[in-house]
Amino acid sequence: MKRFFIVLAAAVVAHLAASAAMAQTQPPQTSPPAAPPAATAPAAPAKPAPPPKVKKPPPAKSELGHSQPGNPVKPAAKPKTPAAKPTPVVSAPANAHAAKPAPAKPAAKPAAAPAATPAPEAAAPAAPAAPPAASVVETPKGGVTGLPLPRWASLKADEVNLRSGPGTRYPIDWVYHRVNLPVQIEREFEVWRLIEDQDGVKGWVHQATLTGRRSFVVKGDEQVLRHTASATAAPVARLKPGVIGQIRSCDSKAEWCEVQVNDYRGFLKRSDLYGLYPGETVN
Repeated sequence: MKRFFIVLAAAVVAHLAASAAMAQTQPPQTSPPAAPPAATAPAAPAKPAPPPKVKKPPPAKSELGHSQPGNPVKPAAKPKTPAAKPTPVVSAPANAHAAKPAPAKPAAKPAAAPAATPAPEAAAPAAPAAPPAASVVETPKGGVTGLPLPRWASLKADEVNLRSGPGTRYPIDWVYHRVNLPVQIEREFEVWRLIEDQDGVKGWVHQATLTGRRSFVVKGDEQVLRHTASATAAPVARLKPGVIGQIRSCDSKAEWCEVQVNDYRGFLKRSDLYGLYPGETVN
């Protein structure tokens, strides 16, 4: 038995010795050498980093509601507070009298008038009755129309012949070129009316050249058309002497009358306009 264990120990020792010898003779296992790095191209110089992008504000809208891409429209500057507009001035035409002398006709033509013309026509304009200044109720009536005399009217056309008598055979003394010029009718004879203008010029015109529209002429110095019937009201326009306008309304006891000149509407004092009797009402 003892001998068996000796033999077994010798076998183990021999086996260990053989294993050690084999380990010495076998080369040590090493990992394969790493592959050399592949050849690379020389590195390019580093580019500078781009600046950070700044987000542009959206383009401002133009007045038409659009803007050009890449070219934003600058916002319009705030409008400045407009200065107070000056009061407009209305001037009369250059010919303040609104009439011009007509060329004189030969004296032989009136003599060649038909002899059948009644004589009263020639005598009619010779002695025109002066209208009473302060009497409005007791004024006479026109023999043709039955309307009171004197009364106001205005020129209907822009060219009206003022004759020395009630008929076409009478010469033309003046030619008016002021439509809506206010005049007073003082007498009636058939289709002819004896009128008087602001300057006191009298003559005969055909009834077709007159209208009952009430108008006025600015008299005196420059007058201010007011927004309301007050001397402290805002001015609407400045009216030069000789300007013609329309009377819209005026009460008999009112100091101010509502008038209109072109596109300007406002109030003027009764005393500053020609074309209205004292105490007269116009509606």
